[in-house]
Amino acid sequence: MLERLKRSLLDAPVFRRGDYNYFIHPITDGVPEVRPDLIREVASHIIRIADLDVDKIVTVEAMGIPIGIALSMASDIPLVIIRKRKYGLPGEIEVSQVTGYSKSQLFLNGIEKGDRVIVVDDVVSTGGTLLATLQSLEVAGAQVRDVVVVIKRGDGVLRLREKGYDIKTMVELEVDEHRVTSVTECANRTVGGPGGSRG
Repeated sequence: MLERLKRSLLDAPVFRRGDYNYFIHPITDGVPEVRPDLIREVASHIIRIADLDVDKIVTVEAMGIPIGIALSMASDIPLVIIRKRKYGLPGEIEVSQVTGYSKSQLFLNGIEKGDRVIVVDDVVSTGGTLLATLQSLEVAGAQVRDVVVVIKRGDGVLRLREKGYDIKTMVELEVDEHRVTSVTECANRTVGGPGGSRG
């Protein structure tokens, strides 16, 4: 499973940003091109492993958007995008995001108290963005039914689990200063079927 994703990650270029070896990939950066077959493979896998008995899919701009749209179209569940820009709408929730290499604000709109949601995102490394996302959903009164991240790198998932969040990941990778050195598929329990578990 996930052969396209694993193969494409092993071919991903790597560059150094400060002390961080940064890999460049269509799922995480949108370059060189986002291929439909790759997005389909990712969305299909999420449907197999995720609890889709939810009211809304939640993702964070920018690279969570292609994944969220594909999953929304396949499952017919509405998509909410957490933005990095303030809109000032009633009920907008602002949270701070701290990652391994940046600090910024995130803004959540479109979530009502009691909404059952699944969070999907492209990559987790430090866990900063995902933690801010989950905290903003708690403030909004949402019920987070599942969290699925395509690529696991670093100790962010462990940090989030220590805070009580259950995170599913699809592949884990290791990167050195020259290349992606390994890609391993993660074991997750299967929840959905071809149409997910939405009822």
